[in-house]
Amino acid sequence: MHGAPLFSALAAEAMGTDLVYVCLPACHKEVAKSQSLNFQVHAFAHNELSPEDKEPILELLATMDVAVLGPGIARTEESMRVLLDIIAESSCTLVLDATALQEHTLNTVRGKHVILTPHLGELERMGVTLETLQDSAKNAQATILLKGHTDTIASQDGTLTEVKGGNAGLTVGGTGDALAGCIAGLVAQGMDHVNACSTASTLIKHAGDTLAKEVGYSYTTADIIRRIPSLLFHDLSAV
Repeated sequence: MHGAPLFSALAAEAMGTDLVYVCLPACHKEVAKSQSLNFQVHAFAHNELSPEDKEPILELLATMDVAVLGPGIARTEESMRVLLDIIAESSCTLVLDATALQEHTLNTVRGKHVILTPHLGELERMGVTLETLQDSAKNAQATILLKGHTDTIASQDGTLTEVKGGNAGLTVGGTGDALAGCIAGLVAQGMDHVNACSTASTLIKHAGDTLAKEVGYSYTTADIIRRIPSLLFHDLSAV
């Protein structure tokens, strides 16, 4: 799925990130290049994540401040195994979404600098419930942002923060990928994990509310990303 990683990359770029590197299947290399002249595109060896990609990606991640992993990755047994290995061996801060959120993810990230951004289905796939969200974040020493009508952020110490707002139009495909990119962009610029999650969530929800007033629910994730630079000039704490 070429759109998912590109939404993350475009959102990170819109947040003011200096350099954005995009790793994705070889068949999507040219479309990735066409989305921004600023993207530094690194194609997989083939059209799915494979063992050949592990070392080159780890070498690249060693130079990064933060990376979004998971959006658009095929859920084949091999791809998921390689992705889990990359998560385990990565040395940079990680924002994990989509395919990166699996049964063994929480055990793999324990002791690392990680933010996880599941929706309810992905939370259940990780073996976590609403009742165990706080304890799971605390045990894994990770920040978990549970996406929903109200976003819930569980910090490493188990503290909960809620972000309200938004509308049904935000269920359009790709908004979660954009959210992950926004979070990564803020973390790359020095914001702590909980505030990055809260700010990015507020930003996405405010963009959705603004667009809904103009076009109803017929807006897209690309529309949301285009609103980010102008919204960053506003005081989001007042939204």
